[in-house]
Amino acid sequence: MFEDQLQAVNELLKINSTFRELYDQHESLRNEIDETRHARNPFDIERLKKEKLRIKDLMAVMLAEHTDAS
Repeated sequence: MFEDQLQAVNELLKINSTFRELYDQHESLRNEIDETRHARNPFDIERLKKEKLRIKDLMAVMLAEHTDAS
């Protein structure tokens, strides 16, 4: 995720608690999807994936704002 902007991501993780919380939620959802992919209802997995993408979109906006401000 955001491999081409790793430095900016690391900066935001250090200075922005909201970004850090979103990052942690995204990672948690990624792990939950990976670990339960075959054990859960496909609709549950899709819901988790949509939430993960929503969080990624929020992080992308924050990252763009941070990059533009730098």
